[in-house]
Amino acid sequence: MDEKQLLMIPGPTAVPQSILLAGARPMVNHRGPEFKAALDECTRGLKRVFQTSHEMYILTASGTGGLEAAIVNMLSPGDLVLSVSIGVFGDRFADIAETYGARVEKMDFEMGQAADPEQLRTRLSQDSGKEIKAVLITQNETSTGVTNDLAAVGAIVREHGALLLVDGISSLVAMDCQMDAWQIDVLVAGSQKAFMIPPGLCFVAINDRAEAAMKQAKIPRFYFDLGKAKSYLEQGQTPWTPAVPQVFQLQAALKLLEKEGMTDCFGRHARLARATREGVKALGLKLLADEAHASNAVTAVRRPTGVAVADLRKLMREKYGVVLAGGQGTLKDEIFRIGHLGYVGEADVIATLGLLGLGLKELGVDVDPAAGVGAAVSSLGG
Repeated sequence: MDEKQLLMIPGPTAVPQSILLAGARPMVNHRGPEFKAALDECTRGLKRVFQTSHEMYILTASGTGGLEAAIVNMLSPGDLVLSVSIGVFGDRFADIAETYGARVEKMDFEMGQAADPEQLRTRLSQDSGKEIKAVLITQNETSTGVTNDLAAVGAIVREHGALLLVDGISSLVAMDCQMDAWQIDVLVAGSQKAFMIPPGLCFVAINDRAEAAMKQAKIPRFYFDLGKAKSYLEQGQTPWTPAVPQVFQLQAALKLLEKEGMTDCFGRHARLARATREGVKALGLKLLADEAHASNAVTAVRRPTGVAVADLRKLMREKYGVVLAGGQGTLKDEIFRIGHLGYVGEADVIATLGLLGLGLKELGVDVDPAAGVGAAVSSLGG
């Protein structure tokens, strides 16, 4: 049974068989017509998912590569950027900017809480000289299971005039993200999350304001030069050798998403997230995130008293075949995380909660192991 796993982490996520098989197609010339057709189709499909009419680029890199592309193409050394962070990945975005010579001002919020748009409004209103060139923010903070209100943030940042650079790596597809309507200038996503394909691709969309900023940006760039990406895309190519199998898999994934419909997809993720939270609470466990801002992609759970996160995850993986994520940073030993994004359905959530109940019982927690399943079923049936 050790080869059978229920992968319930926030990425990489499980991959449907049809998408796996798409990656097994014979290799083609990445400068030839077959790849051009696939790249064109994927670019159009991603624009629908991002809800944008602007430029879209598919890069061979992890999501972090997409964040780096956002920084190096939009900023110059010495530019002041405001980093709005609610966790580890918000901090990472800031670290990338600082690495490339930007002056980073941090606006940190307590882990488990969303960013307060009014605090952001207050800080930007103080910047009468328009010194702040960009605001960095994560839509869905994977490390804490919290989602920021991008619609509110977008309006506030646009009023100021700074660029809004958004990490949507774990949010795209799992929840609504309206790039154009919410006035996002740069939006980044990754393949291994709710898109249901293996790691290896990231997606970067930029609007006209960002494209204008790119022409003025002075940070050196080569591999992540979106100007090169644009000139090659006009020929149906990428500047550098792409991950051809993953592009074919993206093509297949976009067809599945189109068949499901994005509204139904968002609804599925929201429904599974609610069921997970209700099941966790029924097992006597506490959530990290304020439920008013809880993520539809991942749920962060505080460890029960007397149980080590490492012991719980080890038992769940080795005995029950359920892979859960640990905490990160200061939360490493304080929480575990249940991913419910991408190729996940009701049966996966119910099985996870039932086996989690058994695992907690085995580790000495006074719990009804079936309580989580009951609560999840009630939630799903409601």
